[in-house]
Amino acid sequence: MSKDVKASKNQNIEIYELRKGDFSIKLTNYGATVVSVILPDKNGKLDDVVLGFDSVDDYKNDTTYFGAIVGRVANRIGRAQFALNGTVYKLVPNDGRNMLHGGPEGFSEVVWDVDSHDDDHITFTYNSFDGEEGFPGDVSVSVTYMILKTNKLAVKMWAKPLNKPTPLNLALHAYWNLGGHNSGDILSHTIQLFGSKVTPVDEELIPTGEIVNVKDTPYDFHQAREIGSMLNELPDGYDINYVLDDLNPGHFKKVAVVQESVSGRKLELWTNQPGVQFYTSNMLDNVKGKGGFVYAKHAGICLETQGFPDAVNHPNFPSQIVNPGEIYQNIMIYRFTAH
Repeated sequence: MSKDVKASKNQNIEIYELRKGDFSIKLTNYGATVVSVILPDKNGKLDDVVLGFDSVDDYKNDTTYFGAIVGRVANRIGRAQFALNGTVYKLVPNDGRNMLHGGPEGFSEVVWDVDSHDDDHITFTYNSFDGEEGFPGDVSVSVTYMILKTNKLAVKMWAKPLNKPTPLNLALHAYWNLGGHNSGDILSHTIQLFGSKVTPVDEELIPTGEIVNVKDTPYDFHQAREIGSMLNELPDGYDINYVLDDLNPGHFKKVAVVQESVSGRKLELWTNQPGVQFYTSNMLDNVKGKGGFVYAKHAGICLETQGFPDAVNHPNFPSQIVNPGEIYQNIMIYRFTAH
């Protein structure tokens, strides 16, 4: 059954392309979603390196958040509620009793407007209304995707509360497989992850409020190693927020370096955010994707730069409350190479 689609204007759902040389990206204004990222490997062979679907209708019925912008608050909010300035806000739960990625009709489920588009950039905009999914205040939101050079992609998520303080934490939920979206699992990819600490979670994947060191645990990727190398020590795989090391305050933090040996492709990521959700698609369960390929568990890796999950309920986490007159920005810069 197709979900009702909220549109900020009566706008059609379309596919848009950015291109520079052999580097091309397709996006749709449904959820401001990345549909494909096509890159050469070390031999010049082109592959699509993000998981996704062939048709917009499939994105409407998607439960995986393939390539979508998620918000107003990405990740989980415990018991789908929070208190702000003496008022308790009851949100719409969609993950048991908790809220996940902005609720059942979050930013990934709406039609965005296209503000501008040319060969190397596109900007999507959306007006989020007071009370949407239970959140306070009207918010003006935009997302810009821009190819900076032949091998760099910048993503800028921007939001401005118009009349009430509100939590904001947007994220890009792209699933990467550098061998190609249809190449199997990502367990042999190597990753170096620049986070010395994580925020542990309970059985409902809600942070406990602790911040713990990863040293000598399966979560320690300070030295590059295969994603699957210590997977047998975890129940399902990786799905946790890393506290990014701020090695050069005032500059972008380096998040991760991911490499795949057969293709020679490498992804490097930087951000201005304090955290990143490292997720190894543990919940993917034979989802039929592009070209009829079936995505099984661990078919992709997500690196969602973000504020810490459930920060609205943990005063010791960096605040996600943004006041009218303030601007929220989540910036991601990817560099892709192949050797």
